[in-house]
Formats: sequence, C-alpha cells, structure tokens
Amino acid sequence: MEARIDVQKVAPESVKPLLELGVYLRHSGLDPKLLNLVWMRASQINGCAYCIDMHTKDARADGESEQRLYELDAWRETPFYTDRERAALAWTEAVTLVNQGHVPDNVYEEARRHFSEKELVDLNIAVVLINAWNRIAISFRAVPGTYEPARRQSATRSSS
Repeated sequence: MEARIDVQKVAPESVKPLLELGVYLRHSGLDPKLLNLVWMRASQINGCAYCIDMHTKDARADGESEQRLYELDAWRETPFYTDRERAALAWTEAVTLVNQGHVPDNVYEEARRHFSEKELVDLNIAVVLINAWNRIAISFRAVPGTYEPARRQSATRSSS
C-alpha cells in the first residue's frame, strides 16, 4: 500500500482545527481509555487501518489491557466493559452509522444515564472527530504501522 497524499505535509492548516479538537478532548475530563475505545471502535466500523493502529498503540500506552483491545469489536458479548463504556460504544456506533436510522432514543437515554450533558457533547465531538480523521486517512491511504505514541502523560496528550 502506498500513501496518496500526506495531508499534514501538503495542507497542515487544513487539519489544524482537527488537531486542536483532539487537544480539547484530551483535556475535557473524559477518560483517555474511553476516548481510545471510542476512536478504535469507530475506526473498526469505518475500516480505517491507520487509525486502528494509532489508537491501539495509544490505548496500550494509556494502560489498556490486551483482552479489552482484542474483544472490542464484540463488546456486547463480553463482560470486559463497564456500563459507561458500553453506553459510549453504543453511542459511537449509532453516530458513526447515523445513515442507518439516526441515533435511536434508547441509545440516547442510555448515554444520558452515564454521561452529563457536557460529557455527552464531548463524547459526540470525539465520535465526529474520529470519523473525520477516518475519512481523511482512508481517502489518502495513510499507511499504518509507523505511528508511535508520544511519551507523555495521557492527560496532556493530543489526538488525531
């Protein structure tokens, strides 16, 4: 596989707002482990190998277990995720697949049981952000395998 265009080299200003949203989300108060699960799940749905690779590495760097990473695409069938994480994953799937029936009321109600209004807005922004990055990476064929997580505390890390 060969990359088509390196967007960050060709048009760095075009993705600057997305990078800034990632920084905002890393300081929003949402758990970095939750963000990584959300970003990985949306990337699995979208088939974005680059983002799956990136966020798997970030999740490991943030202390995520291998078992939870391996089972993410079957999260409904495993006991490895909290109710809050399950609500976030259901929200992620509904927003990512919004063309398949919008976001159902029961998914919204479950998310509201586990997230404050601000947290739900931030969660939604996280899903929107990764869907944007997935579309950029897939369109321009970003090649997975080269990303390395930065050595820094998870609370100050940025995302893409």
